[in-house]
Amino acid sequence: MQQRKHHINFDLQQMENIYEAAQGSTDVPHRHDYYTIMLVEVAKGRHVIDYQSYVFAGCEVFFVNPGQVHQVALQAKPKGWVITFSRDFLVENSIPESFISNINLFRQFGDTPPLSLDEDTFARLKNLIAEMQACLPSSFHYRNRALGALLQLFLIYCSNSCLLDTTQLDEESNGVCIFRDFKKLVEQHYQQWHKVGTYASEIPISPKHLSHTVKKLTGKSAKEFIQDRLILEGKRLLIHTRLNIKQIAYELGFEEPLHFSNFFKKKAQVSPSEFRQQKNR
Repeated sequence: MQQRKHHINFDLQQMENIYEAAQGSTDVPHRHDYYTIMLVEVAKGRHVIDYQSYVFAGCEVFFVNPGQVHQVALQAKPKGWVITFSRDFLVENSIPESFISNINLFRQFGDTPPLSLDEDTFARLKNLIAEMQACLPSSFHYRNRALGALLQLFLIYCSNSCLLDTTQLDEESNGVCIFRDFKKLVEQHYQQWHKVGTYASEIPISPKHLSHTVKKLTGKSAKEFIQDRLILEGKRLLIHTRLNIKQIAYELGFEEPLHFSNFFKKKAQVSPSEFRQQKNR
């Protein structure tokens, strides 16, 4: 797996240009340290995000969070656009990262299916893409402010299209703030902290309160949320590194490799070695 770090602030590319530059070859699974949005008008092939494969259907939009492993496999020249932007871009344009988190389009892990769009919404997003393209030249006055405003509008249109529970978009909601802090802590400490109580004490709230809040907003318990993150990283390490299972177990904070193997098999329905063999065939 490749970690691609281009220190991109904001960029907008046409999918067909990317396809031609790669001469139609499939890229290798990789991850970026920036956000990626892929607005697809027409495409034949699939988009793999964290080992979930999604067949392109057209009139859809994909959201890839920093750190997610993804791969685009195309069978013909597509038509669409790829928007990339960094956390620095958000800061420079006074866009709180909580907005990105609460709008719930970018998932750090778990299923990340594309958002299917109706014709009217797709047309609005295409118009916003055209506005972004007009603002791209470095000579454009207030370039980043304009791009930041258009990006927010793009995401707001998308969030309205998928009819999210509006409680998840209320940045002042106590539950949303707790969940945001919990997600950030999980991403920072999942390799060391495996218990709900450790996260709850850091926030600080009771483990019961934390579990209830996470369950209400995601449908999963806090324990399941932590375990899902561990399983995903385990899969990434099994497929994209040469670490043996014992090393992976220690990397993920398990004191005994057997505990990791049992945990992985319970959650993934196959042992770590079986999973690696299946994916490397």
